[in-house]
Amino acid sequence: MLEQKITFDKFIRWTITALLIGGVIYFVDYLSSVLLPFFVAWLLAYLLHPIVNFVQYKLHVPTRILSIIVTLIFVIAVVGGVLYLIFPPMIEQFDKLGQVILRHLNGSSQFKNFPELIQEWIHDNQQAIENFFKSPDFTEALKTAMPKLFSFIGQTASIVMSIIASGITLLYMFFILLDYEYLTENWIKIFPKKNRPFWNELMGDVKRELNNYIRGQGLVALTMGILFCIGFTIIGFPMAIGLGILIGIMDLVPYLHTLALIPTAFLAMLKAADTGQNFWAVFGAAVLVFCIVQIIIDLIVTPKIMGKAMSLNPAILLLSLSIWGALLGFIGLIIALPLTTIIMAYWQRYVTREHETDVVEETEDSSQPA
Repeated sequence: MLEQKITFDKFIRWTITALLIGGVIYFVDYLSSVLLPFFVAWLLAYLLHPIVNFVQYKLHVPTRILSIIVTLIFVIAVVGGVLYLIFPPMIEQFDKLGQVILRHLNGSSQFKNFPELIQEWIHDNQQAIENFFKSPDFTEALKTAMPKLFSFIGQTASIVMSIIASGITLLYMFFILLDYEYLTENWIKIFPKKNRPFWNELMGDVKRELNNYIRGQGLVALTMGILFCIGFTIIGFPMAIGLGILIGIMDLVPYLHTLALIPTAFLAMLKAADTGQNFWAVFGAAVLVFCIVQIIIDLIVTPKIMGKAMSLNPAILLLSLSIWGALLGFIGLIIALPLTTIIMAYWQRYVTREHETDVVEETEDSSQPA
């Protein structure tokens, strides 16, 4: 096999391509705050589009706008029902934990005398306290605290801007759904005609892989949620169903469900304080459920479902989320999967040419006599 020579022309093309990719990444990162609502809206529109079509054509809702409104009402009702199963019981459990802690503190003799101890300490150290407020140390501490105060005010303003961005996202999503077919069929026109077949084939591969991934990961998350509900119910863990549903929803992003260990620890603390059991025994049982379910998911469920859905290893998915998240922040987490599938689809079709190999093998098999 002859080695391919790297000509000056190829080197220039590769350099321009690398600079173009770097420029696009910098551009997206620079405008991330503006582009984030649009990417989120497009992702939501992509997920809701089949439901909108079902409502419009199967349920015979007369107009597209009304179909979108009906879909949004249905989705909000489903999300509201799920949140109702999760958050009110969780708030009730945390309120119960607070009552247990207060009851424990009220039973302590030291806590009962706590206000008197504070008064005595202030009286005994009155001169030292006055000197501290007059000292340069207090002035320096105040100067240090003021920027933090303004930082907190800035964060509050960013929360308000996030709420506004959420409204903008919904508007984006509504208008994208309104002309979804037109946008998906005519986006190719931004490229020159000679390049359109390339992008059509590439995006066809991406769409297929993306659909397979969403269906596969959805089934994995559903299975995980059911297994956690069963496991927590068996060990008698507080809020077993709600916590299981929460973990299943979090697993729509691979391995994000591990963050559920935080509320799990608080619920274990509540059960230990309420029943008198050892905290480590209760929390250990919950962690054991985590380990067993994770083993079942990683060794049985994920290979069976995701192996059939797509040839993308969960480790590659996690690496993809980490890399694009580090490069582009939260917007990178949203577009990580499409970008990864674009790169892999391009590599398989135009570098390793696996699609051509598959076609040749199928042709050879069909030509062989039975």
